[in-house]
Amino acid sequence: MKVLSQNTAFGGMQGVFAHDSEACKCEMTFAVFVPPQAIFEPRPVLWYLSGLTCTHANVMEKGEYRRLAAELGLIVVCPDVSPRGDDVPDEITNWQMGKGAGFYLDATEAPWAENFQMYSYVAEELPNFLRQHFRMDMDRQGIFGHSMGGHGAMTLALKHPDRFKSCSAFAPIVEPSTADWSAPAFEKYLGADKAAWREYDACALVADGARFPEFLIDQGKADGFLENGLRPWLFEEAIKDTDIKLTLRMHERYDHSYYFISTFMDDHLKWHAERLG
Repeated sequence: MKVLSQNTAFGGMQGVFAHDSEACKCEMTFAVFVPPQAIFEPRPVLWYLSGLTCTHANVMEKGEYRRLAAELGLIVVCPDVSPRGDDVPDEITNWQMGKGAGFYLDATEAPWAENFQMYSYVAEELPNFLRQHFRMDMDRQGIFGHSMGGHGAMTLALKHPDRFKSCSAFAPIVEPSTADWSAPAFEKYLGADKAAWREYDACALVADGARFPEFLIDQGKADGFLENGLRPWLFEEAIKDTDIKLTLRMHERYDHSYYFISTFMDDHLKWHAERLG
């Protein structure tokens, strides 16, 4: 593990690290906040998945999570959203595809399949790597995220209800297989057969029988992506005849930015802490 930076914050440590990823076949960067309690005992792990165009740094610098995470004793892990590097394929003029737009799936189509294995990276490789270096209680894991990262968090929770004890999202893409800004990327990454897309679509996963106890979703009503990209009401409809509980909070005047995320960050940290014990 390569240490890129380490800073003391609220008695804990905010670090940025890098390692060579077998899944993505490139160097991957990630951030970890370790609370002061982790000096003495393993602590619960909360994964935060960022959205399109972001890196680990967006939430680390703007999310305002460290004070309460330190108080609650939560380790917060913030992976990058996609592979990076000169040899990684990209669409330079398309912010919805390639670097910065991994969509937390395992690509099957050329040229993307070689590097864009973000589902395997976040679900398997990075957790297995981190448990070797940090005092983590892997029996108490929660996951949340923003936008594309909210989509990733929800699909990971639905596919691994035995691993995650809590899941929440800020403005998630709940049905990416039909959203304007994600369906084209799904076709390029996964091919034209939409049956393969269902594995990475929260609404489709629920329709196909996947279950998770409950979700918290916060959504701004002034979000410019609400109508064509996010559409949380579709997930509300998808779970109607299931035992899945949903707390969906719609907020007047809030947009898609980190001003919105930082406003409700404490609510999400407390939500996870209650369920992680």
